[in-house]
Amino acid sequence: MTNLAQTPAVQKSPNPVRVLVVDDSAFMRFAISQQLNEDPEIQVIGTASDGREALRLIPQLQPEVITLDVEMPRLDGLSTLREIMHDFPRPVIMFSSLTKEGAAETIQALMLGAIDFIAKPANRLDIRGAMSEMATKIKVAAKARVKPFPARQRAAEVRPPVSMPEKPVRPFDKTNPVILIGCSTGGPGALNEIVPALPASLSSPVMIVQHMPAGFTRSLAERLNTISVLKVKEAEPGDPLLVGQVLLAPGGFHMVLDEQEQVALNQKPAVHGVRPAVDVTLTSLVQRYNRNVIAVILTGMGSDGTHGASLLHSLGGHVIAEHESTCIVWGMPRSVQEAGAASEILPRHKIARAIERAIRDSQHN
Repeated sequence: MTNLAQTPAVQKSPNPVRVLVVDDSAFMRFAISQQLNEDPEIQVIGTASDGREALRLIPQLQPEVITLDVEMPRLDGLSTLREIMHDFPRPVIMFSSLTKEGAAETIQALMLGAIDFIAKPANRLDIRGAMSEMATKIKVAAKARVKPFPARQRAAEVRPPVSMPEKPVRPFDKTNPVILIGCSTGGPGALNEIVPALPASLSSPVMIVQHMPAGFTRSLAERLNTISVLKVKEAEPGDPLLVGQVLLAPGGFHMVLDEQEQVALNQKPAVHGVRPAVDVTLTSLVQRYNRNVIAVILTGMGSDGTHGASLLHSLGGHVIAEHESTCIVWGMPRSVQEAGAASEILPRHKIARAIERAIRDSQHN
């Protein structure tokens, strides 16, 4: 362990975010620490070379945020994360490889309670850009709400996902509304709770926009598919809206509907600094179906979704915003609420039932 609590060259703010860096690579520990310490609002107070060392240091150093490598010897990132979330719950940001296996493990980490992640740079020359992203996410994470992960859930998460039989889908009866779920930081954990709670009898198609870079959304869709009775897939051009199916916007692409009411993907400029953006998809749906859309805005930083939700609400459509008490980051739902665009404000565990109720209500209007 390297103790880095000595006064750095950079003049620090009065209360910088205290960070513990956990990575098995000595170079990465040094590079991450050096780059993060250049930010006056961040103080790297120590490093650990593996999970066991990290678990020993956490009660001693009391970091506010932990950066955690997914792939490590002795005690890997996922196992370490489980222990942290059970014994020392606090914000954790994963440092993930861009491999398919790394993406799948990162998604599982987000389900286990990690706040966010960044992808490891392809080469050492890209590390400064990655650390700028890491610094931004550390500051958001420091303000996030983190709850202990129950032991029974920890045990359940150890079991690998089981293969599901082919799930039936059927044409969309347009008298029913389309469901659009939008989320950002903390979203995978929210989706992990809400999507599996949606029943096979749900009479509306579902679309999801989760702020996430390319390479990770497919793993998220696959993970949700294994634990849900609905079919969950990463959206592809030409996908129709089907009952029994959930379409997840792929990272790096905005998702809209074309003239044939099929999925079209584009790489037009980012909106609110993100692509995919909730507002792009939600606005496309409202233009196509008017008020016959149900929007659900979950945890996340910023205001993405507010414009589309306000438009939908003004037309008499239904908007559900996640309650502050269950948000990891109360940003997007707060923006919707403050804009006066929320029809309901509900904690996460009540949202799936609220979606069913809103569908039934729409059929009587």
